[in-house]
Amino acid sequence: MNKIFSVLIAFFLLISAAAIGLWITDSLPGIGQEKSGGSSVVVGVPQIGGSFSLVNHSGETVTDEDFKGKFLLIFFGFTNCPDVCPTEMQTISLAMEELGDDADEVVPAFITVDPERDTPEIMAEFVSAFHPSLVGLTGEVADIKDVVKKYRVYAQKQDNDDPDYYLVDHTSFTYLMGRDGELITVFSFGTPPEEMASKIKEQL
Repeated sequence: MNKIFSVLIAFFLLISAAAIGLWITDSLPGIGQEKSGGSSVVVGVPQIGGSFSLVNHSGETVTDEDFKGKFLLIFFGFTNCPDVCPTEMQTISLAMEELGDDADEVVPAFITVDPERDTPEIMAEFVSAFHPSLVGLTGEVADIKDVVKKYRVYAQKQDNDDPDYYLVDHTSFTYLMGRDGELITVFSFGTPPEEMASKIKEQL
């Protein structure tokens, strides 16, 4: 009887773990979705990043392949962001300066989560206020949704009666991607530029 009881308990725990894993998978959001939106993430395996095709701030179509061989320092935001985005862009700019000559091995990229307003012209104006190597990336809504999903970014427009003036709630992580496009680490908002640069130098 004790053996049967133990088997039933083990089976129950296995089913419970699977259910929790599915709940976590389904709760990862993407742009334009509520936080309960779907995702294809496998629990316990860091699946962040992937292929993309976007438009840079010069109006040129670029893909992830164009950045292979370099480290990518990626932040997702929008140009009308009042605080978090310009603050993190300044941090990234300082980190790039901290790298010195090694900065040539890194491409900092700002990917918009607000493609309807952030045209290449707007992106060009925004990135010009920061580090000269900063690349602004925008594109069609579907293309932005795709890259946002691959990087597990949350982005949601705030409710507003005016379609031209609104904020976008979004995650505030900075992703360090390797020369091969694989994730190395994720920096939380507020990470000092010196720490960011130090982590990058470890990979060079």
